[in-house]
Amino acid sequence: MLRLAIHCAALLLLSTACPATELIVLGIAQDAGVPQLGCTKPCCAAALADPALALGAASIAIVDGDAETRWLIDATPNLPSQLALLDRLAPAERDSRDAALDGIFLTHAHMGHYTGLMHLGREAMSSSGVRVYTLPRMAEFLRDNGPWSQLCALGNIVLEPLDPGAAVSLGPNLGVQALLVPHRDEFSETAGFLIRGPQKSALYIPDIDKWEQWTLNLPEILSSVDLALVDGTFFDASELPGRSMDEIPHPLMVETLALVRDLPASERAKLYFIHLNHSNPALRADGPERELILEMDCHIAQVGERFAL
Repeated sequence: MLRLAIHCAALLLLSTACPATELIVLGIAQDAGVPQLGCTKPCCAAALADPALALGAASIAIVDGDAETRWLIDATPNLPSQLALLDRLAPAERDSRDAALDGIFLTHAHMGHYTGLMHLGREAMSSSGVRVYTLPRMAEFLRDNGPWSQLCALGNIVLEPLDPGAAVSLGPNLGVQALLVPHRDEFSETAGFLIRGPQKSALYIPDIDKWEQWTLNLPEILSSVDLALVDGTFFDASELPGRSMDEIPHPLMVETLALVRDLPASERAKLYFIHLNHSNPALRADGPERELILEMDCHIAQVGERFAL
């Protein structure tokens, strides 16, 4: 049923190949980035000593080079540096007051996913009419709470409604569909996004509670996409000693790996972890946690990584 629903969605407007259409990874860390404020432990020591090793919060860009359009999913606190990276990888010659963005899709109202909107305000670039696509509670949160309400009032951003399951066409060969996912929804609901390009598709879910709480099935959805960038916040339950994991019920990486263990290697290879907490040992390129992930043909997303759509 899921596969049928996805493949029959109205966003499947695929006809001509467009190799210039791509997804670009702009950030891979949990909301607070690496190093995290207040952390002097070994997990943050290298990035504290060398700012070049810092990691920004999870965000991706969708680029249609032929149409010269660029879209973000999530506006992180690291928006200036992430847009600078996007400008280097996929430059756009357009009015700087709109940040050369055709729109921003927001997943939810946790700090790493929307607070970068502040850089579009009058104290910063004073953007003009940047379209921000949100689910209903997220739109209400932005309209009714400062300083975000000022962005709306001054026209720095224009809120565009999203309906769960409905397709948004970004062009004749590109579309996005919002999927409701279970998460800590204190201020807004939480969206994941299904992205369909001319040739390939991608799933983006940086935040979700346990997979079994979702109405959809991860192994089944993997069979329906070419790429899945999913919540890799924590590696296992031992990561935060002294803190209840019930307060932050992300699917542990080891749980996600167990879900896909029996799938063919070609299916497992579609899985890329993103949104890693600063404490996650899988961030270490030479650790056994990373080795386990790679042995299962899965991956850690990398900043600047590009995927053809």
